[in-house]
Amino acid sequence: MWLTNHSRARLTCRAWLAGLCFSLFSLSSGALNGAERLTLDDAIAATLSDSPNLKALGFAMRAQDARVLQASLSPRPELNVIVEDVLGTGVAQGVSGAQTTVSIAWVREGDLRQRRIDVATTGSLVLAAEADIMRLDAAAQTARYHIHALARQAQLALAEQAILLADESIAAVTQRITAGTTLTTELYLAKAERARRELRREDLSHELLGDYYLLASQWGDLVPAFAMVDGDLNSLPVVAAFDDLLARMQQNPDLERFLSEQRLNEAELRLEQYQRNALWRFNAGLRRMELDSNMGFVAGVSIPLNRGNQNQGRIDEVRAKLEETAALHEAAGIRLQTSLFVLYQELQHSLHRVTTLRDDIIPRYQEALTETRRAYEIGRSSFLEWMQVQELLLAANGELVEAGAQALQYNIEIERLTGMRMPQAELSL
Repeated sequence: MWLTNHSRARLTCRAWLAGLCFSLFSLSSGALNGAERLTLDDAIAATLSDSPNLKALGFAMRAQDARVLQASLSPRPELNVIVEDVLGTGVAQGVSGAQTTVSIAWVREGDLRQRRIDVATTGSLVLAAEADIMRLDAAAQTARYHIHALARQAQLALAEQAILLADESIAAVTQRITAGTTLTTELYLAKAERARRELRREDLSHELLGDYYLLASQWGDLVPAFAMVDGDLNSLPVVAAFDDLLARMQQNPDLERFLSEQRLNEAELRLEQYQRNALWRFNAGLRRMELDSNMGFVAGVSIPLNRGNQNQGRIDEVRAKLEETAALHEAAGIRLQTSLFVLYQELQHSLHRVTTLRDDIIPRYQEALTETRRAYEIGRSSFLEWMQVQELLLAANGELVEAGAQALQYNIEIERLTGMRMPQAELSL
């Protein structure tokens, strides 16, 4: 009978070892089968469609359209009515000698209106660039939350496997106690270890629920409408050449925004330069003289006396803004290129960690666990040694989950900088 139980235990252990890595990454939790799963693409689509922050973009764009409309409007002409020589003395007594002048005055704008329109239109381009940045940031943040939840689900799957392994440990210890080959102390230790792993599972369950709420908040949901996130930590990015990524980074919306701001500053400079001379004002109308009931045409022009450049301060200000924008553009380019290099190195390192853990470390721990359990069952290894190998294997699988999630996170950051979605490769586990 003991040999039968021993063989069954060894087969159970081997099955657990064979399925551990796959269960960590496939995330097929029996309790959630059939429940709604949220993919990364669906999460990003929901964010771009219903994000409260992004909805405000529509109002900002409408406000900018109104600025363009306002810039295209010409100043209203003025109707002037002047009554002279009334309520005085002599011939000016009463209103019999009044002279009434009705005229219309207007400002000659020339190209000023077009300059205003150019500034408002270029402002729309700046706002559009900022909108692109907000959308890209929202999508990237949603991807971060999704990957974080996906990794937490993998950790929860690992915690479930750890509890199953603890149950097998309790069964093996109980069998040895029944056979009189070990002390009851080992059973207490095994049960305490199981309770600790249950506590770990409970911690992860609470943290995972928080991850779901953070993800759902991206599109304005206060309560998640999904039961779990759907994804595959096996699908890790294929690293493109750094020069290709660097070339794509030149189209980064953060850099495009500086170019739009530079165009806006140039339009503002042209406007301020045009406004350095005051505008001429014209008026024309009719005058009626009550004494003889005659009518006369009147016209006039107001010509400002230009004494120096009255707009020099604003012109100098806009020129300084132009130089500031150019300097900020250069600084942003350096910062983004440095960030891209660091992220590229970190991504390669994370992929190397995944490969090393998967191919070199975890298989050896699996073999060590099998041999240690076999040695424990025949009395050649202690219970604590067996538990230590279990912990090493569980920790290595946890590192594998962490490394895979980090690789996906670094990939998201690179895609945020370059706007290029990198292909995925399926790992063989």
